[in-house]
Amino acid sequence: QEVAMSELSPDRAREHRQRSVLIVDDEEELRSVLTEFLQGQGLDVIQAANGLEALLQVKRARPGTVILDITMPRLGGLDALKRIRAFDPSITAIILTGIVDDALRRQALALGARSVFVKPVALADLWRAVGGADTTPLAPTEHQESSPWSPPSAGPVTGPIARILVIDDDAGLREALGEFLSTRGYATRLAVDGVGGMAAVMEDAPDVVLLDIEMPGLNGVAALNAIRAMAPDLKVIMVSGTTDTDLSKRALAAGAFDYVTKPIDFAYLTQSLETAVMMNRVERQPPSTKPPGGRA
Repeated sequence: QEVAMSELSPDRAREHRQRSVLIVDDEEELRSVLTEFLQGQGLDVIQAANGLEALLQVKRARPGTVILDITMPRLGGLDALKRIRAFDPSITAIILTGIVDDALRRQALALGARSVFVKPVALADLWRAVGGADTTPLAPTEHQESSPWSPPSAGPVTGPIARILVIDDDAGLREALGEFLSTRGYATRLAVDGVGGMAAVMEDAPDVVLLDIEMPGLNGVAALNAIRAMAPDLKVIMVSGTTDTDLSKRALAAGAFDYVTKPIDFAYLTQSLETAVMMNRVERQPPSTKPPGGRA
C-alpha cells in the first residue's frame, strides 16, 4: 500500500521507511515475484516500471530501500540512481543487472549503491542486502510450491550432468519428466506454475529450464520473458501441447533455446538438453580456455 510521508507522524514515518521497499523494473512478472517475496518478509512494497516512475515514487513515499534494474526505458537505472541519491542520500540502493560488467558495477557502487547483483539474484542474498542479515528469509507462500533439488537416480558418480528445472501445471507430466531426467543423470526440481518457477530461478538458478507454454495465470511465454529478463543466458526449452507454428515462432523469438511438442519425443528432448548443457559449458569457460579460433 502506497503511503504519502506527509500523512504520517514523525515516528510512523521513520517506521514506514525502515520497512518500505520500492522495486523498479520494466518486467512486470519480475516485479511481482520480488514483491511477493518481500511482502512475505513483512515489508511494505511499492513498484515502478521505469526510472521516471521511480523518481515520483521516491519523492512521494520516501522508501527506505530501492531495488533498481539497470536497463530500463524512460530513464535508465544509473541515471535514476544518481537522481535518487541526490534527492535523498540515506536511501539504500540495490542494483540488479542482466549484464556482467565490472565497469558498470564500479560505477553503480561509486554512485552510492549498496550492492550490485547479476540476475538471477538469489532471494536470500537480496534479503541480506535489504537489511535482513540477521534473519533467515521465509519462502514465498503463494505459488511457491517448487520441490527441492532431487539428485539423479543414474549417471556419473561424480555428480549430476546438469540441473534441470521443470515448470508445468500438469502433475503427471511434471513427475514423468522429473523421473525421466533423473534416469539420464540430471538433478531435477519441479515447479507447478510460472510464478513458482520464476521464484525457483531466483532462489537457485538451474542450468536448463523446461517450461510449459500453456499454464493458468502466468503463461509460458510471459514466464519466458520474465526468466530471460532475470537470467539472459539461461537455456529455456518450451514444452507445448499444440503444434501452433506461430506460437513456437513467438517463443523462439522471445529467446527460447528450443521448442518441443506433446506427446514428447524423448529422444529429441535428450538431444536438445545435451546441446544446451554443452553450450553452457562452452559459454562459461574463461576466454583463455575456449577452443582457439585460429593460430596462436
